[in-house]
Amino acid sequence: MRGFGLALGTAVVLAAGQASAAAIDLSKPYGNKSGCINKNGQEVYAEDMLLLTDTEFITAASACSFIEKKAQADGSLVVKSMCAAEGEEGQSPVQFTIKRSAKKLVITDEDGNVMGEISRCR
Repeated sequence: MRGFGLALGTAVVLAAGQASAAAIDLSKPYGNKSGCINKNGQEVYAEDMLLLTDTEFITAASACSFIEKKAQADGSLVVKSMCAAEGEEGQSPVQFTIKRSAKKLVITDEDGNVMGEISRCR
């Protein structure tokens, strides 16, 4: 009986973590104007392009593929990724945080610098 209580407690904690993950739904792409124009492939070049999908974060100068996404207690999402920067060989590990702000998402780097603010693409 004691093990059942522990399993139930663990299930409650896991369910709470999954509820937080639902706070940021990446099933549809987010981006700024030029990012959303390019959501189905490169259609126009723009210096300010930002596009976020459930598996990638793409800017004009880099493309990051997600390795791991972790929901945080505050509803934000911490993403570990491997990024390829334009003009450089190979990939580098990059971690960033996605937070909800009104109807937009704000992406910040590991130091808390804002990388961009994006809305759901139509």
